[in-house]
Amino acid sequence: MESWRIVYMGTPDFAVLPLQALLRGDDQIVGVFTQPDRKTGRGMKLQPTPVKTAAQEAGIAVFQPIKMREAQAVEQLKALKPDLVVVTAYGQILSEEVLAIPPQGCINIHASLLPRWRGAAPLQRALLAGDSESGISIMQMEKGLDTGPVLNMSTVPIKGDMTGGELHDLLAKEGARLLTETIHAMKNGSCKPQIQPLEGVTYASKLTRDDEKIHWNKSAKEIKNQIFALNPWPSASSQLGNKRIKIFACKFGEGQAKQPGEIIALHKDGPEVSCKDGTLILTQVQNPGKKRVAAADWLRGRPVAVGDIFE
Repeated sequence: MESWRIVYMGTPDFAVLPLQALLRGDDQIVGVFTQPDRKTGRGMKLQPTPVKTAAQEAGIAVFQPIKMREAQAVEQLKALKPDLVVVTAYGQILSEEVLAIPPQGCINIHASLLPRWRGAAPLQRALLAGDSESGISIMQMEKGLDTGPVLNMSTVPIKGDMTGGELHDLLAKEGARLLTETIHAMKNGSCKPQIQPLEGVTYASKLTRDDEKIHWNKSAKEIKNQIFALNPWPSASSQLGNKRIKIFACKFGEGQAKQPGEIIALHKDGPEVSCKDGTLILTQVQNPGKKRVAAADWLRGRPVAVGDIFE
């Protein structure tokens, strides 16, 4: 089968497995584009993106333009003469000029069942909404936001108390597998692009600070979805006294709801907190600057009383 010249564009951990899948194949990965290094941590040292690290370990040329639409970046891409560009969570919008460069087009690995959850945070939005399934869509990129024809799709069930981290890892693995399958189908002519339906379109807006804050006047189910969806990042949190407590796990309680946010009981596995229409027992938490711990251990190290209120 014909070997293609492929340019890969991606940035976070989610984009590493698809890149590694390409590297194991017969195609030639001629370059990787990723976001510029960022200062992180207490020392504010420049850190390479996960995709940059993976590319350098494989000996692949790395490009990090501030804006992909810059003339220099466009010329760098043209010089690589790609047959295909593969994009996974790159973090930049590609111009029509860039999309037109590779003869086979640009394809994108998107972590949702399009047209549901187009946009920046599809994985977390699916969990926040209490969806029963998620998945991977590989689409042909065009000018619109995740509007292109779908080349391939795979469904993944959302089971039990699945966290954002667990769904992230599952979809990254599935994205890598489906990418390999899709490129093979493109080459042998069996790939049949499907126009996205007009019905069922939803948008996965970027996560904000307000998404992290727990509003205890919501239902226990909504808050439970929030806690698991944002575990491990960016995490749900709530103010208790003078500290903002991050909350990573919980379970439904059986107590009688009182004032939203009020601790109504202290159990061996954590405090029971009142919501709009029920209660939640918090089972895994984190104090500012400390490690995540079981809520039972947290209770032993902190004076918490029935009647205290999370705000």
